[in-house]
Amino acid sequence: MGNVDLEPIVGPVVESAGLELVEVVLGKENGRKVLRVTVDREGGVDLDTIAVTSNMLSRRLDLEGFSPSEHYSLEVSSPGLERPLRAPRDFQRKVGESVRVRVSEPESATVQGKLAAADDDGIVVVTDAGELRIAYEQVASAKTVFEWGEKS
Repeated sequence: MGNVDLEPIVGPVVESAGLELVEVVLGKENGRKVLRVTVDREGGVDLDTIAVTSNMLSRRLDLEGFSPSEHYSLEVSSPGLERPLRAPRDFQRKVGESVRVRVSEPESATVQGKLAAADDDGIVVVTDAGELRIAYEQVASAKTVFEWGEKS
């Protein structure tokens, strides 16, 4: 099952458990395949939910014939305090929160501030230097930033 898009397999299982799929990453670690599935939901995810979801995913991946010739580790987790932001909906849900955005164009830079707005084309981050509009095409990576003492 080489370089295959696992979201169509993993997504429905995660959603049936009442969770949101944040990320699916298949990589190698210490010479072994590792499939990392990050899930979340409003209010967070407890360990029992992660265990049940992991078992459901393991069975579904076995049914799909995932990696029959090679052993792999399946790791299911929640994103923790600092959540990666990828799709416009991820940004839209986090308006008002602190974010760190790595910009790839026109030059590589990192921007940190409050996410003031997010629409279908891009985001607005308020920094110490003022408001900055960033198109999604310019975003190399982004995540929420946990700040001690911040009131939700």
